[in-house]
Amino acid sequence: MPAKSKAQQKAAGAALAAKSGDAKKSELRGASKSMETSMTESELEELAGTSRKGKPDRVDH
Repeated sequence: MPAKSKAQQKAAGAALAAKSGDAKKSELRGASKSMETSMTESELEELAGTSRKGKPDRVDH
């Protein structure tokens, strides 16, 4: 599933960095913190790898 916004893509990137050990898990906040625990590494790679071009900054629910 591709990211729907730039914010979602950035949060997935932060969670992926923490999951792979490149960043500290204690530094995660908000959505990236819950993504790190609830998603697999491959799911995070798919979201983080989404191009930001043409994406809105945020998506309201």
